[in-house]
Amino acid sequence: MDKNTNSDNRIALLIDADNCPASKIDVILDELAKYGVVNIRRAYGNWKSTGLKTWESVLHEYAIQPVQQFAYTKGKNATDSAMIIDAMDLLYTKQLDAFCLASSDSDFTPLVMRIRADGLRVYGFGEKKTPSPFVNACSRFLYLENLVVEQTAADDTTAPEPRPEKASGKTLRGDSRITSLLRNAVEACADEDYWASLSSVGSHISNQTSFDPRNYGYKKLGDLIEAIGLFDTERRGSHLYMKDKRKKDRKGS
Repeated sequence: MDKNTNSDNRIALLIDADNCPASKIDVILDELAKYGVVNIRRAYGNWKSTGLKTWESVLHEYAIQPVQQFAYTKGKNATDSAMIIDAMDLLYTKQLDAFCLASSDSDFTPLVMRIRADGLRVYGFGEKKTPSPFVNACSRFLYLENLVVEQTAADDTTAPEPRPEKASGKTLRGDSRITSLLRNAVEACADEDYWASLSSVGSHISNQTSFDPRNYGYKKLGDLIEAIGLFDTERRGSHLYMKDKRKKDRKGS
């Protein structure tokens, strides 16, 4: 089993409650369950603030430890400092495999880089306003707006959250970061005829930077690759292979 998706991996979840909606905690935990067990769950904020009332009802339900942090100095974010200090303590004192930081604050970028320097993965969750340095520093980052809360109760009359709109092929091709990332990954993983498997391309990208197709409205990487229109694709059994359309294999095909 891939170490990154080992069900025994130990994950510490640290939540900036000021910058993360309580309504998304269930889908955050559901996503993290794909990568391991969330042994440590902490939410940071000034719990005397009325702005955190929505969190109170979910703390006990999801076994999240509230960490009180007063705003000692006006204009300074004491919550960020408390999270950073706790993260470093956990890094040195606990045997963890990964961290998850739920916040839209770029102040955590140096922390992410420090944790990854020790060989641990960092999963990030934040709103679309999250600055790109924090997004790109994470092993994997997901925008909270793209995490859809599934409606499962048959008698629930609440309208389900709309799924994020898929980016068109034209939009994807117009994003130089995506096109370069995919083309470079395919080239790095290609065989002598320029074909690369989806699994190898996905692994190459995850080792390089934070990228998740759901941030563009696609459930799977293969769906995004087919939509972008830059690659020839073919199925070999249950596996998808792709080749840059600019390449011609040595057999002339």
